Amino acid sequence: MKMRHTQFLLLLFTTLLIQAQPATPFQRGVNLSNWLQKSSMQEVDFSRYTYEDFVDIHSLGVDVIRLPVNLHDMSSGAPDYIVDPMLLNFLDQIIDWTEALGLHLIIDNHSFDDGGETTIAVNQPLTAIWPQLTEHFIERDSTLYFEIKNEPFGISAIIWDTIQQNIVNLIRSIDTERTLIVGPTSWNGYNSLDEMLNYSDNNLIYTFHFYDPFIFTHQGASWTSPSMEPLHDIPFPFGAGSMPSCPPELIGTWIQSNMAGYSSEGTVGRMRELIDIAVAFRDDRNVPIYCGEFGVYMANSDNDHRVEWYREVTHYLDSLTIGWTMWDYHGGFGLFEPGGSNLFDHDLNIPLVDAMGFIVPPQSEYTFQPDTVGFSIYDDFIGRNISADFSTSGSIELFNQESPRMGNYCLRWSGAVQYDYASFDFNGYRDLTRLLDDDYVLAFWIKGLGAPTPFDVRFVDTKTDVPEDHPWRMTYTLDNAELNWDGEWQYIQIPLASMNETGSWDGAWFESEGLFDWTAIDNFQLVAERGAFNESQLWLDDIRIVDAITAHTDEFAESPKSFSLEQNYPNPFNPTTRINYHLNESTFARLTVYDLTGKVVDTLISGHQPAGNHSILWDAGIRGLDTGIYFARLDAGRQSSVIKLLFLK
Repeated sequence: MKMRHTQFLLLLFTTLLIQAQPATPFQRGVNLSNWLQKSSMQEVDFSRYTYEDFVDIHSLGVDVIRLPVNLHDMSSGAPDYIVDPMLLNFLDQIIDWTEALGLHLIIDNHSFDDGGETTIAVNQPLTAIWPQLTEHFIERDSTLYFEIKNEPFGISAIIWDTIQQNIVNLIRSIDTERTLIVGPTSWNGYNSLDEMLNYSDNNLIYTFHFYDPFIFTHQGASWTSPSMEPLHDIPFPFGAGSMPSCPPELIGTWIQSNMAGYSSEGTVGRMRELIDIAVAFRDDRNVPIYCGEFGVYMANSDNDHRVEWYREVTHYLDSLTIGWTMWDYHGGFGLFEPGGSNLFDHDLNIPLVDAMGFIVPPQSEYTFQPDTVGFSIYDDFIGRNISADFSTSGSIELFNQESPRMGNYCLRWSGAVQYDYASFDFNGYRDLTRLLDDDYVLAFWIKGLGAPTPFDVRFVDTKTDVPEDHPWRMTYTLDNAELNWDGEWQYIQIPLASMNETGSWDGAWFESEGLFDWTAIDNFQLVAERGAFNESQLWLDDIRIVDAITAHTDEFAESPKSFSLEQNYPNPFNPTTRINYHLNESTFARLTVYDLTGKVVDTLISGHQPAGNHSILWDAGIRGLDTGIYFARLDAGRQSSVIKLLFLK
């Protein structure tokens, strides 16, 4: 009895001790990688994730999303580093979604300057960019966090910590309340935590990353030195009978040495010992810590062993009340089955979801259904369940605002050399047989400027496991007789039935065999197949597959005005004015009012609204505002509009 009493007291003491440690306000989440990690906003496929995707993520039991953003490249660059307003626009929409769902959101500065080591020069973009974000988001909920910089490396701890402390101080001169996330050098390594300065701020979360044992978590990775692509089937935990031999290409490298010591490094006990290094830092400094990244690359790892690693890591972190965000959601380290279509209802890696303690959603077999109605490929944004893949020596802008034919943006392509392409990949593939039979057309607006240059539009079908099969092309060439390169918009209609199979490139060229499969189309492409653009440029807008009647009607239609934010009335006003707007679909909408400095002074609407006409009366007087110019901005789904308001007291 005495022994049981002692054990109970020990367990109670341990539980109370864990509860007394500083903890993050969030527990478990994911990284949305490769979304805002681009070299400019013009390359961002914003519609890769929608509000509905955030609902799906939240349904797993996720309470935090880490959003890696290449902040430095999404600015004007040196010396001023003015943040692209479009980035702020997109971030506002994302924050709207997370606030509506009660999710925590971490804006992670995932910039790697000059593609190499971090130097003292990083102070310049950090000093310029973070005050802009702080000012812009100062009215946002406390569920928004700023992570100063992801994985600094090649810089001494004292230099990096001094820079990081200065950025914290700079943010604090504007916003004294927002929680900030700071991390150590050596790629946010847990071994470098105790080298960090004692920061003079008590509203910080300290982050670390965990990818050990490295030869297990990164087997198959091509970006390591040397490449670990030849390495495969490393087990976890270690088992002598299942341990592979060292690939010949890696003999004599550090990888061979790590394999030799894997019997002691590849264990659950060792994994916990390494995480305990971060725990010791937390306990010594009495600060909250958070594991911002951890994961196993799926390319060459056994799924059962991969699942076991995630189970052990997440359960141990949970037992220590350490919040975490796995790397990543979609991607090589992600929650989805390899080789699938990354669809939430069909392709989740259920053993992995369950092992990590997420809520397991129902899954069903994905079945291809022929398209029975037309759909959009690009209309300001890339269409739903379509992702972009560009390969060009020139420039492709997804959000060109010079003179869109429809909506707010158009696609602009310049500087292409022969065989460059813009590919729009269908997630889950498309079966267009019914649309082909029903005389549907590929329709789009286009204008060219410069020397006439023919180019191709084409569909590419899927490559099957049959050795004789190839990704066949169904093509239409826009020649100089159809496209006027005079800088004026033209409307192009291409019946699907008028396209021709033109062979396949599959490591070598294969002539057409009449085998194009309309039931399983992988992507739609714009291709500089016939030659380089040189100084010529192309603009495209409203790329759709539609029935022939709609296509013919649209040729003579003016730009649609289904989405609109009307000028307020009266204007000038004192103190009330009415704002009317129209939504063309049921969507998440946010109507905010800004002053001349860009500061939000009022939020009039923030939530899902039905399609149709809407009206709201704004009273500037109850906000205690001064006479002046203000701006009302409506963001709805992927569309936005701004009007100017004049308040006279």
